[in-house]
Amino acid sequence: MATIFSRIVAGEIPCYKVAENDEFFAFLDINPVAMGHTLVIPKQEIDYIFDIDDALLGRMMAFAKRVAKAQEAVIPCKRVGVAVMGLEVPHAHIHLIPIQKESDMYFGGKKLTLTQEEFADVAAKIAAAF
Repeated sequence: MATIFSRIVAGEIPCYKVAENDEFFAFLDINPVAMGHTLVIPKQEIDYIFDIDDALLGRMMAFAKRVAKAQEAVIPCKRVGVAVMGLEVPHAHIHLIPIQKESDMYFGGKKLTLTQEEFADVAAKIAAAF
């Protein structure tokens, strides 16, 4: 059975897409810990990030870097934090989170509540900067 992320890539489930190429897909997290919280995934369904072959993982990080630079261009932040946990969805993914301080990366706290318009606006701004 396809993961929810594979279904997003296939267009079966809507998302707020930020960037895409032949191998990778980036979209806003629908339960963001910060404005612009984005997920980067390989289109190939691989459960664990450290099961990705080295060459593909390198290209994934380069793609994530481009997304992070686009986030920095449109979202006021000191840095874009990177997190890889991979427990909630069995499809490798990188969290890119615009942050002002380390505690902005806390996943156990209250998530942001955004309207569809706010999600669409921030996705469009990051996409335009990509």
